[in-house]
Order: sequence, then structure tokens, then C-alpha cells
Amino acid sequence: MTHPHACLETAIAALRKGGVIAYPTEGVWGVGCDPRDEAATMRLLALKQREVAKGLILIASGESQLAPFIDMAALDATALDAVRASWPGANTWIVPASNDAPAWITGEHDGIAVRVSAHPVVVALCDAFGGALVSTSANIATLPAPRTREELDPRIVAGVDAVAPGETGGLLQATPIRDARDGRSLR
Repeated sequence: MTHPHACLETAIAALRKGGVIAYPTEGVWGVGCDPRDEAATMRLLALKQREVAKGLILIASGESQLAPFIDMAALDATALDAVRASWPGANTWIVPASNDAPAWITGEHDGIAVRVSAHPVVVALCDAFGGALVSTSANIATLPAPRTREELDPRIVAGVDAVAPGETGGLLQATPIRDARDGRSLR
């Protein structure tokens, strides 16, 4: 059996080389890559059979890793406080995108979905990689999101460069998504 630390190092090395990885998150398994890498993101979208127009979630171990992609100063104080009070945790927020946020991440939107996670594998990946990661469910579009490593679709496993070790954080579904700009709940 491969040691979990070695699997984590393999996933980090894959990210640094422009690869796509699968990894556990709070509620489901996700696939991710460097959000600044257009080719990796397009490969991830093709693997999932997902349209770029939909946009993608970014996940991080701290707000500073999200800073290049978001404009938190555009939120009012109440919204900013609500977002920051929920992090780190299993809360995804749509916040205004920065002018530097790549279109392959925002899709057709002016906001971007982001989360500061407390999940130990996510934190370890983001800290070792040194930045935020794309985080979208590790399923082919329209199929159920996997909650365990065993539920990962063989096509997803074959299409990624590495699978990080670990288990999901125990949520029974993907994290809730709220729009910080108007408070709407989207998922």
C-alpha cells in the first residue's frame, strides 16, 4: 500500500506541473488544478464534460490565497463580516471577481465562488502548492458527485494525474453556496 504522505506529494507535484488531481473535500470528492493554468482548467472541464460558461469554485487554506481572484473590498461591511465569520469552514460564497480573475474560472459571471476550507487534505494541498485550487465535484456532469474514493468514476480516475489520499469531511452533500452580494442561497 502506498503511504498517504507519498500520495499527497504526488498530487502536489502534479499540480506544480500543470496537472489535474482528485481530492476529498468537506462533502464530496473534487477535481482541481491551478486556477491560473488555462490548459489544466480546460482539461479538467473536458474531463467533467462541463461548459466553461458555468464558472468554477476556488478553494483555499486562507483568504490571502484567494486575493488575486476576488475583490473583497467591493462587499459591504455586513457581507464581508458574514463571509469571514464562516471561514474556515464548509461555506462557499460568491464574491465579486477581481479584474485579474481568468475568464476560464469566472465563466459568464462577474462573481466567483470561493471557499476557505478547514478540511485537512485541502489545507495541506493549498499550503504545499502555495495557492488556491479549482474545486469542482469529481463527476461527469449530470452524474452524482462521489462521496467516497470508491465512488470515483473510473473515467475521472483515468483522466487525472494524481489522487490525493483521505476521506471527505462528513457533510452529506456539497457545501452550500451563497451570494455574498445579496444573501441569496444558490445551493
